[in-house]
Amino acid sequence: MEAKEQDVSLGANKFPERQPIGIAAQSHDDGKDYKEPPPAPLFEPSELTSWSFYRAGIAEFVATFLFLYITILTVMGVNRSDSKCKSVGIQGIAWSFGGMIFALVYCTAGISGGHINPAVTFGLFLARKLSLTRAVFYIVMQTLGAIAGAGVVKGFEGKELYGKFHGGANFVAPGYTKGDGLGAEIVGTFVLVYTVFSATDAKRSARDSHVPILAPLPIGFAVFLVHLATIPITGTGINPARSLGAAIIFNKDLGWDDHWIFWVGPFIGAALAALYHTVVIRAIPFKSS
Repeated sequence: MEAKEQDVSLGANKFPERQPIGIAAQSHDDGKDYKEPPPAPLFEPSELTSWSFYRAGIAEFVATFLFLYITILTVMGVNRSDSKCKSVGIQGIAWSFGGMIFALVYCTAGISGGHINPAVTFGLFLARKLSLTRAVFYIVMQTLGAIAGAGVVKGFEGKELYGKFHGGANFVAPGYTKGDGLGAEIVGTFVLVYTVFSATDAKRSARDSHVPILAPLPIGFAVFLVHLATIPITGTGINPARSLGAAIIFNKDLGWDDHWIFWVGPFIGAALAALYHTVVIRAIPFKSS
């Protein structure tokens, strides 16, 4: 028995914990090898005179335009087919949304941060990752890009077919309540924004050098998975710009009746993700300077 206890002790010493747990994990940051970005100011008037500010907004516009163009065109292609087996189907729609987010975040992350979503922008603003000035500008540009993207799709499809197949607009599907739709949007956006925080965390980037390169991959994959789960419920919004762009171009009661869900749900989900990451995962409010 004593020999067995000695073996256990030697094993514990030979293979120590690489990552501290519990209270030790919270104090592990004292010798951190990364620099925590300072909180962004609430207002940053000097941004308005910087070309990089407007360049970032243009990047958000173009990215959201391309996002709506590819994804809504995919939705229309599936709806036009007389059989889901003759098209890419729901899985293909989910892949188009997730794949485009992966590609566009990769392309624009170094310019604007690659938000492409007002809910992501809102969550990052709450976490003090960007100023209110930039957050409002991003949301405006994202919304305009979404409207333009959906408009181009309508031009390709024609007014009659575009209206017949609902124009890719989000609405709560028959058999589900507004509460179901709101809950799906909250949880879906939480998954997305939580993934964004985790994939772009400064501490993780320092510890795992490959994370900045691969950050767009988990974000795109999160979008793909959420779409698989919630397309049957709401068509999956989790992006107020995407929902608004499609609703404006579709412009029928079906697209407007439940539209509030696709703003309230994503913003609540983003706020919860920001709170969870900041307070629980990083415990930033409880760390001494």
